[in-house]
Amino acid sequence: MNDNHAPIQLNSIPNILCFHAARLALIFPAMIRLHIRSGAGSQPPVLAALLLALVLPAAADPPAPAPAPPGTNRWSTNWTALFDGKSLTNWVVTDFAGHGPVTVEAGQIKIAMGDDLGGINWTNGPLPKTDYEISLDAVKKAGSDFFCGLTFPVADSSCSLIVGGWGGGVVGLSSLDGQDASENETTRSMYLETGHWYHIVLRVTPKKIQAWLDKEKIVDVAIDGRKVSLRAGPISMSEPLGVATYSTTAELKNFQLRLIEH
Repeated sequence: MNDNHAPIQLNSIPNILCFHAARLALIFPAMIRLHIRSGAGSQPPVLAALLLALVLPAAADPPAPAPAPPGTNRWSTNWTALFDGKSLTNWVVTDFAGHGPVTVEAGQIKIAMGDDLGGINWTNGPLPKTDYEISLDAVKKAGSDFFCGLTFPVADSSCSLIVGGWGGGVVGLSSLDGQDASENETTRSMYLETGHWYHIVLRVTPKKIQAWLDKEKIVDVAIDGRKVSLRAGPISMSEPLGVATYSTTAELKNFQLRLIEH
């Protein structure tokens, strides 16, 4: 037996049988005519050669189409994975000064503590600017500040959801009308446990930005007619979509996006 041949998947057998049945229906009449003209009667060599003609063309069938390459995302109301669990494909390590290493291990993105900011940002083409949701799981492993600074598009601007900033306990949006997450009405103080995986959901619509932490709504703010922007400084390097940490080691997983319908 040749060990180089991949095993046939059981669920592909019906398709294979149907394919060869159709091939036989097309070729069998020609086989019979050829067999009669040859005067071979029931000679096995002639029949064997005719049957072999069915098998050899099948081996030359073209391979199945390859997966779509990066850069061809088509967003839908179904969740689309932004992180493949294996690599930083579609992402790049954000070039913050003094950032720590970023690695992928055990299905998680690990952002190691650096001097200040560290993180990743999206590189795989356009993103929706409204009417979408993002969800991810994030955990603080060590450090004293935010373990998830999620930067995201809002119409023609951007904003950041800060989880665990200003000493580790502040959540909110940076920025609204020029005020960051420690100054505007989304500011909220919470106890955030090191080592706990938090499930974060963000929703952006033309009228609102909303966010949940472990199913608890932490942001629900109207943005119609307001200035939505990023905090001044290097966080703009996270655009159009990114996750940053500050003096903190964090891990991320289950990063995904979907469109929403009203």
